[in-house]
Amino acid sequence: MEAQKPKAAQPSSKKNAPGIKNAAWVIVICLCIAVCLFIFWFGNDMHFDEDGHPQNLWGTIYKGGIIVPILQTLFLTVIVLAVERGIALSAAKGKGNIANFVAAVKKCLENKDIAGARALCAKQQGSVAAVVDSALIRYEEMDKNTVLTKEQKIANLQKQVEEATALEMPTLQQNLPIIATMTTLGTLVGLLGTVIGMIKSFQALSQSGAPDSTELSTGISEALINTAFGIATGAFAVIFYNYYTNKIDNLTYAIDEIGFSIVQTFAATH
Repeated sequence: MEAQKPKAAQPSSKKNAPGIKNAAWVIVICLCIAVCLFIFWFGNDMHFDEDGHPQNLWGTIYKGGIIVPILQTLFLTVIVLAVERGIALSAAKGKGNIANFVAAVKKCLENKDIAGARALCAKQQGSVAAVVDSALIRYEEMDKNTVLTKEQKIANLQKQVEEATALEMPTLQQNLPIIATMTTLGTLVGLLGTVIGMIKSFQALSQSGAPDSTELSTGISEALINTAFGIATGAFAVIFYNYYTNKIDNLTYAIDEIGFSIVQTFAATH
């Protein structure tokens, strides 16, 4: 008689880590906002005197030149995607404390209370609970299976944990590579704006006779403003990327811990 291959546990259709699927639209929208801010707010006449000199910080930012909207786009993109990842990872974590959830599930496993463990998953929700519930469904299937050997059952259980984890990980890490890219891109674009501003400053100094103080100050402003925006973009991107990477590592560790407990419990009781 041919051994019947167990059916894979069906994953929930509900998104455990919702988020923005196409970050290109975020960049486009942020670009539109940045351009509008640059033209209609930073470049507003009320921020300049009659000679065109900036009277406040907004006017000074406008003097940063055409690179400023690009840097603002990168900065806004980092902020938007950071908020999006925060919401998504909060949903992935679930409703309760992960450490308490892990401890409660392990206690249920020690008492061989699979139904209780699944009830905890339904209450917790999120990516960790989804992986655990998927493994528990396979646990029950292997418990009732009388065809496969113990080693095959354990292998199937381990495979289910790995497959469920692999399905959840992309949603957890979604858009983080873009934030990581902004870390370098923001700094490089800011450096480009700085170089352009310094070129203008040296051009003003190289003029015959007395240097044009307006052109000189404009070049310096452009250099400093772009430097500031570039550093701010890179700094925020690094902070958010490392913070969310650490949160994902904690979720992954929780999944690995419970997955190992499920497999070990099955091996010890069968």
